[in-house]
Amino acid sequence: MRCAVVFDFDDTLAHDSTSEFLLGQGIELSSFWAGHAQRLKEGWDQVPSYMQLMLDESRSRPAGQRFTRNMLRESGAKLQLFDGVDGFFSRLRANTLAHHPDLELEFYVISSGIEEILRGSSVWSEIKDGWAGAFDYNEAGEICAVKRVVSFTDKTRFLYQISKGLVGDKARETPFAVNSKTDNFRIRFKDMIFVGDGFTDIPCFALLQKYGGVPIAVFNRECRDNWGKAATFRDEKRVDHLVAADFTPKSGLDDILQLEIRKIAERGDASQFAASS
Repeated sequence: MRCAVVFDFDDTLAHDSTSEFLLGQGIELSSFWAGHAQRLKEGWDQVPSYMQLMLDESRSRPAGQRFTRNMLRESGAKLQLFDGVDGFFSRLRANTLAHHPDLELEFYVISSGIEEILRGSSVWSEIKDGWAGAFDYNEAGEICAVKRVVSFTDKTRFLYQISKGLVGDKARETPFAVNSKTDNFRIRFKDMIFVGDGFTDIPCFALLQKYGGVPIAVFNRECRDNWGKAATFRDEKRVDHLVAADFTPKSGLDDILQLEIRKIAERGDASQFAASS
């Protein structure tokens, strides 16, 4: 039996990774995000808006200062992760193996951020697969086009891919395979946990809620401006749990994840017993 724990990234596992990259390139954040807000008023969708602004900024720079794949990866390696994230995945995996040896625990990331930045972070080595926005690159390694956008209901597509076992590099070569009908799901939605913080995560919250999975909303204790958003998820009953994004041992989030994993494992044990009776 398998259980998937799926995470958003920005403001869930770490501070906003795109803003961290832009700061590292000397870009004034308030001006950049004000330009993004203006584009939203003009009808742009959220993710292509900021990705196109990054392309425009890169193209305006002289050769040698344009945004490259290596720059994005290097930024990811410097990301400030939330308390306890380093070591969290291996600890939760070991705990699950010790208490539920028949349950295979898998980690995934689905983010509206930039995949190359996330791939540079220490988190990436801990996950089975992950999806985020992506650029195409020219021969010099510079970003040259928007290749993939992940936002809102786009995120649910990847929950379906996880459920059907369509993960890894090979699965990227057949994007329509996720639409194929099947009764043989590798991981059921009710055996999934999704941890996110923002409005782009609402479709994932709703999908798992509908099919018996576990939606969890987290908030950054240090960013009080976002507390109202987090409270909205709770008040509108979009999530089963609302807790601080604290990944340290014995934190509220750590306890909730262990509890929900235990419930999934025990439900699986009961199903196996019923099937063999």
